[in-house]
Parts: sequence; structure tokens; C-alpha cells
Amino acid sequence: MADAGTSNGGSRGAGGPSAFTPAPVAILGPTGYTGLELLEIILRHPGMRVEYLGSAREKQPRIDAEFPRLVGRLRGASGTINPQCEPLDHDAIAARCRLAFLCLPHEAAMEHTPKLLERGVKVVDLSAAYRLKDPSVYEKAYGHHHSDAKNLEHAVYGLTEIMREQVARARLCANPGCYPTAAALALLPLLRAGVIEPGGLIVNAASGVSGAGREPKPNTTLVEAGENFSAYGIGVHRHQPEINQTLHLGTPALRAGVHPHGVLFVPHLLPIERGILETIYATPTSGKVDTARVMDVLTHAYAGEPFVLPRTDAPTLHDVQRTNGVHINARVVSGRVVIVAAIDNLVKGASGQAVQNANVMLGLPETAGLA
Repeated sequence: MADAGTSNGGSRGAGGPSAFTPAPVAILGPTGYTGLELLEIILRHPGMRVEYLGSAREKQPRIDAEFPRLVGRLRGASGTINPQCEPLDHDAIAARCRLAFLCLPHEAAMEHTPKLLERGVKVVDLSAAYRLKDPSVYEKAYGHHHSDAKNLEHAVYGLTEIMREQVARARLCANPGCYPTAAALALLPLLRAGVIEPGGLIVNAASGVSGAGREPKPNTTLVEAGENFSAYGIGVHRHQPEINQTLHLGTPALRAGVHPHGVLFVPHLLPIERGILETIYATPTSGKVDTARVMDVLTHAYAGEPFVLPRTDAPTLHDVQRTNGVHINARVVSGRVVIVAAIDNLVKGASGQAVQNANVMLGLPETAGLA
């Protein structure tokens, strides 16, 4: 992994509409929350246009009928979007698009990704199909066989701030999960600097209900989730192995096998629409590690990063909702390092990070459409 703050060949600045010709892209599976978020981001993107909306439904929907909020709003910075979804035709997508965003179920992503790559279309996959490098770990976490081990081997994990150089060269980018994004950006600089122990890490995380997706579920109805707060998936959540893998691969001490145990990850469901707040507990490596030291590490690691903001007070969800920002605070309290990280699960935790990765893959300014 590249160090946080490493630049690629392109600019991180926002640029202007005349700086580049809009790149045609596809959104496959646009009728979920991440698809809607992607569409709205790209509508304001000066260097990207949605050329293809692909749906696996038997009857192709109109996106402005699926989401009436889009009626009259499909003219964007780079042209007007056709609201009519089309079938998942790989040849048609390849003829019209340079890159495809996959907002599909995991198994469907493994079906369509190889066919798109074979036709020269770059892919940013928002499912978990290509995040976990070990197929056996994937199969245990997601309950089905991994059918595309060939492309899994070459997929780049798209935590942009950490993997920027690799993302720039990628044909297939595995967009990270929302919980792992916040945890890794909060912990990796501190682990690399050697100011916290790799063992005994606790990630206490809470997410808005949109993280469960658009498909109705009993525990996400207003009656069950409203005015409620609950832990779930303790010890079995699918993001647990992703967090472990990201910290392991991103930290030399963990790669060397110093720490045999995984992070303790406890997710919770908040009775709100969107946002993730993680409170993370770690052990300092010595009595000389104080609040000034841990904040200095974070500030240095993310100097010049457009979306990561180390701050002197604890962030709240209102600070990051509907933005691609990551706000982080750390302090030493009673012999423990306490880190608080906040992101929007649908933006930096999904669609915003996907656009950030696509910008890097296409040589566009990294902040385009996201500033």
C-alpha cells in the first residue's frame, strides 16, 4: 500500500468544466441507494456523464419514476441523462462507456465484471465481491462460492487515500465497505507510526439505516428502528474480515505476523437515515504517547488530503452527512487512545468514494464532482 498522502499522475484539485472532455460511464443497478447517490454526484460532475443506466429487471424502469425526486433534475454539468434504464448488455456498454460502476449484488458483480473487463471497460465495484483477497474468507463471510478468482487476484482495494497509486493503474477497483473505510483511515496512520499497539483494538461503530440497503427488512422498518438503538452482527458481521485484512495489509508490523488476533468490531444501528460514527479504542505503545502526539501523526498523514480532516474536537454526523468527508479526532484518556471517526455511509462509505476512485482511474481531478 502507498503511504497516505501519496499523489498520482493527476491533480487532486477540482479543475473546471473546460479542463477535460466528459468521460462516459455506466451505472449498473441504479435503483438502490448507492445507485441514486452515484447518479446525483455525477450530475454535478464536470468531467463525467452517465451514458448508460443498466438494470437486471425484466421490465426496465425509468429512473425518474423509480425516484420521483429526479423528475426535471436529469440535466447535469456534462449533459442530460436518459432516464430509461437498459438491459445489462456488455457489448452496448463497451461501445458507449469507458468505465462502469457496479451497484449490483455480490454474485451478480462476479458475473458481469469479467465480461466488462474483457471488453476493455474499467470497473468500480461497489459490492464486496472483490474486497477480500482470500476466496475462502469471502465464502465464509458471504455464504457462497467466489466465481471469479482470476480477477480477484488483480483487483485493487480502493481506499483512495492509502492506495492512490495502485488505483491509478487499476482496471478493477473494489470499492471498500463503509465501516472499514472509517476504521482504516482512523487507525492506519497510528499503526504505521508505531504509537498504538496492533493488539486489543476495539471498533465500536454505529450506522444509519440506509446502510442496510433499500430492500425492506423487518428490523429496519420505522416501527422497529425508530427511537431505538441496537447492536447487531457481533462477531459475524461481514465487514469484520475486511477490517482485519485492510489493517493487516496496510501495516508492516501486522504483515510480519506480530499480531495474531483480529479487531473486535461491534456494529450498531442508529435510528437515522445516514452516517457512520465510530469510536475506536487502542493501547498506546508507551507512556510518552499523548494527545498531541497522536494528533500530530494524523495531521501529518493527511496533510494535503482533500477529504480527510483531523480535528481537535470530536466530530458529529452532521459534520459529514451528504459529503465525501472523513472527520477524525484522537486523544489519550486514562491510558487509552480514543479515536472518533465520522463519515457518510452512502458517500465516502460508498458512492462518493467510488467516484473518487473513478476520477483517479480516468486521470481526472480527484475531487471532481465531490467538492
